[in-house]
Parts: sequence; structure tokens; C-alpha cells
Amino acid sequence: MKFKEKSKKEQIRIIIVSSVIFIFILLGSLADVLFPGTTFALIISNSIGKFFNIIKFIENHYVTLLESITILIFVWILNQVLLFLVNLLTRKGHRSETLGKLMSSVIRYMSFIVALFLILSAWGVETPTLLAGAGIIGLALSFGAQSLIEDIFAGLFIIFEKQFVVGDIIQVGNMRGTVKEIGIRISKIEDLNGDVLIINNSDIRGAINTSCSLSVSICDISVEYGADLEKIEEVIKGNLAEIKKNIPLIVEGPFYVGVDQLADSAVVVRVTAKTDEINRNRVRRELNRELKLLFDRNQINIPFPQLVVTQKDKN
Repeated sequence: MKFKEKSKKEQIRIIIVSSVIFIFILLGSLADVLFPGTTFALIISNSIGKFFNIIKFIENHYVTLLESITILIFVWILNQVLLFLVNLLTRKGHRSETLGKLMSSVIRYMSFIVALFLILSAWGVETPTLLAGAGIIGLALSFGAQSLIEDIFAGLFIIFEKQFVVGDIIQVGNMRGTVKEIGIRISKIEDLNGDVLIINNSDIRGAINTSCSLSVSICDISVEYGADLEKIEEVIKGNLAEIKKNIPLIVEGPFYVGVDQLADSAVVVRVTAKTDEINRNRVRRELNRELKLLFDRNQINIPFPQLVVTQKDKN
């Protein structure tokens, strides 16, 4: 309810501001037409008209406006061509895709800067002086923007050192997920719940890349102490090929590893399989299912936890 009320207030505020601006533009542009020869028209022309008389502004600067529009169209076309070439050359492979996104981001920023300076030059602004001033301001701001520079350099090192690329599954602190984007300043990581972590590149330290090689899915299953362990092992080993056929996501295996532990109420045997990191949990669940069905078909019992209670004889 609070969100809806806030949204309505924002809409009302936008409508009021837009209406005021529209009225100012209307008065500034058409005061001489609506109130010809009047003192009110003269006052409007000398006040609001200086800033909101769009018709007069267009009459006096239509050549410069056309030049600015031409610059925008040219830069936009050039930007689209460069982005198309980047997408064409970086279509395959995670690393190539990562470099493509970085280059696309740089092209967009550079296109905006080039268009801005060309338009300012068209309006008579001395761009060399502006560039010199911008250099001085940039030098001054660099001392206060060290974190931004750190983010940019960290992002470049992440890409060129191949620490991880778009599509890899990494763990940063307590966050584990798929890398969705590596930008100049930030990176985005999406976990299994669909939550996206937006993190500064300089804050990515000690990241664990789990996509560098195949991951191991582990299935531990318990059997009774009184069961014939050798027979159970034969059953498992004899059906590994069938299990792999039923689980296409397995790349290598499955393998019967052996007895993992002697628990309180059961003997725990382990089966593993190698798969891509993104499918690790799914393969583990499928292994659990296949082994449970296999045990059911061969009358192999999975024990329940047991507790022995001894009661003292009161006599």
C-alpha cells in the first residue's frame, strides 16, 4: 500500500512539473502571438521568453541544430556498426563473449564522449580548451576516485588473466553463482535462487572458479551392517553403465569409490561421477534416485537410524 501511495505521489508530481514546463514553453514561444502588442507579451519575452522561446531559438540556430542532429545520427550509426563487428567477432566462447561485452561497453562510452565534443564544437565551444580543462579536472578528481580506478584495473586484470569469464560458476565469500557480466567497474553474479550480486571488481578477492575443470557429484548411500557387502558392491558395479545411460549429464563415470564410513547404524558406500559444475547438484540428485531404485530392485535395505533402550529391572 505504501509503495502504491508513493507511486501515485510521484505520478502527480511528474504531471505537475510537466504541466508547468509546458505552460512556460507555450507562453515563451507564443506570447507575441497570443497577446500581440501588450505589456504582458513584452514582459514574457524579456523573461521567460529568453529561456523557453523554442520557435525563436530554432529560427536563430536551425543550422547548428541540423548539424547536431547529423552528428548524433552519424555517431549512432558508427556505434551500431562497431557493436555489430564486436558481436560478429566474439560470438563463440566464454572468454570471447567476456571481451566482447567489455569492448561494447568501451565503445558506448567513447561514442557518447565523441558525440558530446563534436556537438559542443558545432555550438562554438572551444573543445581544445575544454579538453585541457577536463584533463586538469580529471587529474584532480583522480585523487578522490581511487576506488573507481581500482575497479577498472581489477576488471581488466580479471579478463586478461582469465581468472573467470561470463558463464563460469564462481564463489566470492558466501556467494556462489554464475557470472552474468564483467564490466569496466562492476561484475554481476547470479545464484541458484536468481538473486544477482552486483560487486565492484576491486572487491573480488580470493574468488574460487569451479568451472575450470569437471566437478565431482557425490552420492553416499547406507546399507545394513548385516547385509552382504560384496554382493552389494557387485550389484552397484554391474549397473554403473546403466546408471550413466539414465543420467546423460554425467561426463565421466559413475565410479564406485568404496566404503566411505562405518556409521552408527549403517555402512556408507560412495558413488561419484564427474560433470560440469552447473549440473553438479542435479547429477547428485539423479544418482540418489538411481541407486535407491537399484537397491529396491535387488531387495537391498537402507537402514533407519536405530536407538537401543535398556530398561532396568525394578525387582
